Amino acid sequence: MIALLLAAVTQVTPAAAAPTAAPAPVATPAPQVQLTRVRLTTDAGAIVIGVDTKAAPVTAANFLKYVDQKKLDGIAFYRAVKVGDGYGLVQFGTRNEPGRTLPGIRHEPTTQTGLHHTDGAISMAMATPGTAAGDFFVVVGDITSMDAKDAEPGFAVFGRVLEGMDVIRRILVAPTSPTAGEGVMKGQMLDPTIKITSARRL
Repeated sequence: MIALLLAAVTQVTPAAAAPTAAPAPVATPAPQVQLTRVRLTTDAGAIVIGVDTKAAPVTAANFLKYVDQKKLDGIAFYRAVKVGDGYGLVQFGTRNEPGRTLPGIRHEPTTQTGLHHTDGAISMAMATPGTAAGDFFVVVGDITSMDAKDAEPGFAVFGRVLEGMDVIRRILVAPTSPTAGEGVMKGQMLDPTIKITSARRL
């Protein structure tokens, strides 16, 4: 959608100006959302994620548990889904590895959180609501079709990339295996994967 901004310019002579006119009100800036910052150190570069614990408390707390318990250290970005030119998502996580993966969490739809799958959003991978656990993805470009709508639960956004979208975009176009992966994931598996050496709060 393209927004059109129309500006009207009028000439006012000094005689016509009202010296007692009240000053124009000063707009109050919108309050800044306080995000919990997490740095992912990867083989492709650093990525800083802002986790929104206010809008998505359940989903954000789950991600921060993985960070605080160091369960993301040594995992990898393993999937790149190219939806179109400059659009898609990259996925990382525990891949249900025993000892790393925590129990699934309650689904927080975008209709509840007010967050959306716009460029840089980080969201939960899941099969069905209630199964999201230790796998996450970052959206490249606006893909709001992944938001909840009507009877579709969508996916649960819980933050956004603050720094390192250039790294995310490099991962999106990294080489994939033509044979690895099952079903819709075939051809989307990174080869080689991109290791996350550490995930820490800032």
